[in-house]
Amino acid sequence: MSSARAGDDRAIGDRRPFAATPPDVRGRGFSSRASLPVMEGWIDAAVTPLPPRAVALADLAAALAEGVVLAAPLTAPGDWPPADRAARDGVAVASSDTLGAGSYNPVPLPGAVTVAAGEPMPPGTDAILPVECIQTDGPFIEALNSAAPGDGVERRGEGLRAGTVLMTAGHRLRPQDLGLLAALGIGTVRAGGRPRVRVVLAGGPRSGPETLGAMLTTLVARDGGVVELVGPLPADRAALAAAYAAPGADLLISAGRTGVGGDDVAPLALADAGQLARHGVALRPGDSAALGMAGGVPAVLLPGEPMACLTAYELLAGRAVRRLAGRDPALPHPAVPAVTVRKLVSEIGCTELYRVRRTADGLVEPVASPQRPGLAGAVLADGFVLIPADSEGVPAGATVTLRCFDGTSL
Repeated sequence: MSSARAGDDRAIGDRRPFAATPPDVRGRGFSSRASLPVMEGWIDAAVTPLPPRAVALADLAAALAEGVVLAAPLTAPGDWPPADRAARDGVAVASSDTLGAGSYNPVPLPGAVTVAAGEPMPPGTDAILPVECIQTDGPFIEALNSAAPGDGVERRGEGLRAGTVLMTAGHRLRPQDLGLLAALGIGTVRAGGRPRVRVVLAGGPRSGPETLGAMLTTLVARDGGVVELVGPLPADRAALAAAYAAPGADLLISAGRTGVGGDDVAPLALADAGQLARHGVALRPGDSAALGMAGGVPAVLLPGEPMACLTAYELLAGRAVRRLAGRDPALPHPAVPAVTVRKLVSEIGCTELYRVRRTADGLVEPVASPQRPGLAGAVLADGFVLIPADSEGVPAGATVTLRCFDGTSL
């Protein structure tokens, strides 16, 4: 070999400069795809919860719509109630003063004190007579019934003892929780962080930017993130890499141009912006999803076809958002048992998501197969069934786990 060709491993006749283009790091044709558990493991290793944030009680009511998840357990700061108190309206009495009282034998109550529910018990009293069990005779109050010690009284610590765990880490606050916090005088809570999520729409109209932007913005907010929506950007490797690597995000999600075609430049751009760690997943729909790092933060690439994008978000990107927000990384959809009307056909080696709906008799039937694109099936579905990669499908009459789309158990 001549010195002119020494070290040159280009094909003979190739006269391009050595640094003509960056290398193509995509797994062309996806000769192998990572399993869903492998992809989940990568996310769990790469994504750690953000530091907790302090949220004032006054701000919690407005924040409930976005979801506030506790980052640490909450314990009762003291006994509740802090002292014996009236559990109902009436008069506070010494129970011994009511002995023998009845409708035909009214007993005067010189030490009775009128109280409202929630007021501390006056000294020397140990019971509450309801208003229907008393009568007045001029300035005097008379008992028409006897009372036992403790009647109508809520004892100190009866509701909660100091140090009792009220709510565990990961608990999503509800309106009734805020009422208890206010009653206990808890002014702030430690809540999970709100990750800044950059959502990049890659590749222009072919990827359906209006559809994907609206859907992903809502999904990220559901999982506790704050969205920065970028694009749609053209299928330009350099432009996408710059958007991916820009500072100011805790997580990058990009939708579109994730395949192995000539203009599927999102994986190449991710490699330029940091690292393309995994490209291709044994998941249907959504097999062209990818994972990596961009600008020092985790990145998830989602397919541009809307149903594939939704599937890959729910099983991959959503897991990353929820972990950052300090939430349970598992699927947020309630799981209920259901029985199939007919067989759900699957292929060994690939996790498949079937959109299904409930029939009038409570069974489930597929609305669309994993191979059928489009969101129409998801809109018509009540939820979905995941067929694991080691299964050839589910026969008719089999019990499956239905994941409900609307957040309820139907």
